[in-house]
Amino acid sequence: MSLQAALKEIAKLTPEEKLQLVEEVWDELSEHSEDIPLTEAQKKELNRRLDEYEKNPENVLTWEEVKASIRRR
Repeated sequence: MSLQAALKEIAKLTPEEKLQLVEEVWDELSEHSEDIPLTEAQKKELNRRLDEYEKNPENVLTWEEVKASIRRR
């Protein structure tokens, strides 16, 4: 099946089915994340964040704090 044909079939899905499809595609991608190259901008940002963490390891948020911050927006 071509990509265009697949996209036409995807367009027919319900929102719930599309979300399930996205989750399944994401899971598949995450199993092979080493095959996805980072851009130079992504590498630079990751290095910047690592440097910041190494300078201030106590200045971090827990996952719960991050989620709470996002929910407050």
